[in-house]
Amino acid sequence: MSTFDKREEAFENKFAHDEELRFKAMARRNKLLGLWAADKLGLDAEKGEEYAKSVVRADFEEPGDDDVFRKIRKDFDDAGVDQSDHQIRRTMDELLQQAAEQIQKEG
Repeated sequence: MSTFDKREEAFENKFAHDEELRFKAMARRNKLLGLWAADKLGLDAEKGEEYAKSVVRADFEEPGDDDVFRKIRKDFDDAGVDQSDHQIRRTMDELLQQAAEQIQKEG
């Protein structure tokens, strides 16, 4: 194997590793977001866990964060929860940072 091939393989392995960490962080963020939203919605612990799982599943509808945001926004609107779009998006960003830190500590 040439030096170029070794470097290419190393870059591919790093990319795969980074993507796996990103996926794990997003899934963890979505669970944390779901638990946060469940609290705002007044759900008990059991229903909160189920709601958090539904938020994680919502992320598989399309690439990006918009599917998760729309779910939270709709559920808040339906329940009369007063949270602005900015507050929801800010919480999404904060929880992504928290999830990434948790994943790094575990790794």
